[in-house]
Amino acid sequence: MAQNRINTMLLFLCLLITFEVAQSGLIFNLDNGELCLQSAQCKSNCCHRESTLGLARCAPTAAETQKCSPLHLYGVYYYCPCESGLKCEVDRSIIGTITNTDFGYCKDPNEA
Repeated sequence: MAQNRINTMLLFLCLLITFEVAQSGLIFNLDNGELCLQSAQCKSNCCHRESTLGLARCAPTAAETQKCSPLHLYGVYYYCPCESGLKCEVDRSIIGTITNTDFGYCKDPNEA
């Protein structure tokens, strides 16, 4: 009985610490240049990796005419998605989506 109470208190303490760390910005709300595992952790919503073996870091979204990746489920990009209001013009393919090689360029969708 006492062991169960101790285990419950330790679990509660671990959850409390995890919540506090997340709220303090050590896991989410990361600035550009900080290490990340998923784009959801970054203020810019782009966790960028330059190579397959490189570490991923938060990076700014792509501006008009810059190389970009369309949004996908992996959460780590070789090229960041476009900034708000721009569209990543890319020829999507199944192979490109699986291998994360479907890159394009940011364009204003309102321009001809």
